[in-house]
Amino acid sequence: MTEAIDLLIRARWIIPVEPADTVLEHHVLAVRDGRIVALLPEREALEHYTAEREITLDRHVLMPGLVNLHCHAAMSLLRGLADDMPLMTWLQDHIWPAEGRHVSPEFVHDGTLLACAEMLRGGITCFNDMYFFPTAAAAAVREAGMRAVIGLPLLEFPTAYATDADDYLAKGLAARDELLGQPLLHFALAPHAPYTVSDRSFERVATLTGELDLPVHLHVHETLHEIAESQKLHGVRPLERLRRLGVVGPNLIAVHAVHLDDHEIAMLAANSCSVAHCPASNLKLGSGIARVANLAAAGVNIGIGTDGAASNNRLDLLGETRLAALLAKGASGDAAALGAHAALRAATLAGARALGLDHEIGSLLPGKSADLCAISLDDPLLAPCYAPESHVVYVADRENVSHVWVAGQLLLENHSLTGFLKKDLEKIASIWQTRISPRARLA
Repeated sequence: MTEAIDLLIRARWIIPVEPADTVLEHHVLAVRDGRIVALLPEREALEHYTAEREITLDRHVLMPGLVNLHCHAAMSLLRGLADDMPLMTWLQDHIWPAEGRHVSPEFVHDGTLLACAEMLRGGITCFNDMYFFPTAAAAAVREAGMRAVIGLPLLEFPTAYATDADDYLAKGLAARDELLGQPLLHFALAPHAPYTVSDRSFERVATLTGELDLPVHLHVHETLHEIAESQKLHGVRPLERLRRLGVVGPNLIAVHAVHLDDHEIAMLAANSCSVAHCPASNLKLGSGIARVANLAAAGVNIGIGTDGAASNNRLDLLGETRLAALLAKGASGDAAALGAHAALRAATLAGARALGLDHEIGSLLPGKSADLCAISLDDPLLAPCYAPESHVVYVADRENVSHVWVAGQLLLENHSLTGFLKKDLEKIASIWQTRISPRARLA
């Protein structure tokens, strides 16, 4: 007698990520109540299960949904606003003034909704966000049906969201309390950067992460200028300052981490920290190339992030994964650095691990949530295919993502979003472009 389940997905290839370096052919994934029940050969699956729905992906790769380890989702509304300039000029002269004029709960909701649509189209099922008005971001995430880690932002200076560090923390923790219990929403402390957060505030972050067991999502060692300013003001490099303040530990997600010396790489490894590698943003802002091969050799957990659409300018994690693999090889002189399987692990399970969600997502083990993406290789331009893991990293684009599920819910089917009306998204973008553009040109 067969067991009734909700969904059977037959796929030409399945990359489960766990066990490592594994590709399964002609296997079936069984899903019930939004969770993976089994992953087994097709004949065995048909003997054991009867599904309410069966989907055949006979020229596809099925794999875990991608995990975007660093994003400012609402900044989709600032895409292309100020390009081709270094980080601090970009921030101080363009982005921060534009945010001062326009950021509001409505801005955050609409920008995050657009970002969710873009990410789902590219196979991203979970993202780690850092921005203002977290409840507005969470509302958009829930509309989209995605999974997200909502950052509780922290700065010292006033914005439309909060007045000072105490106000940021109070509002962020209140937002977390309000949203607790939402199954697809998770939370992180999100102090912006060492150059925008005080010692006192970092000490509070260290206390809170210990009490609440939340990730600490933080830009660090992004530019040489940041490091020089820290040495001038604090007498030490930023990461050492953070260590002294108690922030360096297993919950730290060091975003960018471009300029690390050997001692700092060893520090991150010894403290079980994670790095959110954002290769396109690092290149576009002229920040540099992270030492990914050295980080990996030291055992540092490396995930991949897009950063915001204002500094990338795409929320395209497949593209980031390809770029990360290529840069690791070119910078190290080692063609085996960050190979295809390792790159896919960085884009899935490593990101989940950094967020404390590796028990729930990031691989296709039974018991985990059915957060999945399928990539179609049914295109002569992608043929022939000898190694599907290599094809996903080095050949396929986000346009080849055909299906996406989050917790078993089908959100992208045959390349089309199931929960969004394209016309509405275009209207949202048009309204904000009209609002922002005339004043932005005067910034």
